[in-house]
Amino acid sequence: MDALASGAAAEQIGQIVRAQTMQTPPPEVAHAACAQGCAFCCILDGPDGGTITENEARRMHAALAPLAGRPDGRAWHPAACPALDPDSRTCRAYEARPSLCQSFFSSDAEACRANADGEAVAGAGLLGSHFDQLDVMALARAALGGPAHARSYALSELAAAAIEGRDLDASLAAARQSPGTLDAARRGLAAAAGAATAGGDG
Repeated sequence: MDALASGAAAEQIGQIVRAQTMQTPPPEVAHAACAQGCAFCCILDGPDGGTITENEARRMHAALAPLAGRPDGRAWHPAACPALDPDSRTCRAYEARPSLCQSFFSSDAEACRANADGEAVAGAGLLGSHFDQLDVMALARAALGGPAHARSYALSELAAAAIEGRDLDASLAAARQSPGTLDAARRGLAAAAGAATAGGDG
């Protein structure tokens, strides 16, 4: 039950799917334009703040808590993930980063820059493993009796709270999403994936 509630089971399934995908990655992933320091994918200005599991939130807090009080990604861009180093634009919690971050890829770095500026430009996407993880989170929530037993959290809020020096409990409380956010995130990602496929970027 704990693995379902914390999101650990959802993560494990997502990791298995991701590993299978990467054995024979699609061309868009194999030839991705992603490079260290690009970081436009780390601008978390979506309405959900980047949906993550409790397990992922705890790992991120542990990785970021030692950096409390230091300048963070928001010094580079106001909506950037606080886990970023503002100078090098590299993730300071790279080993602890959640599925959302691990699943992102882009075939065009300039498209990411345009997306960060609010333009709808094709080129970026997510591996299907992240969709699978969110689906398993939703199934776990249904099996356990609702959001109170299987919570989701906003990456942006969790990272900000950790960098601001809040302890784990206070950070989780600040980042906890409302009950409908998980389903809204799933619908939003599905709609974005459908639009990308219709536009020939699938």
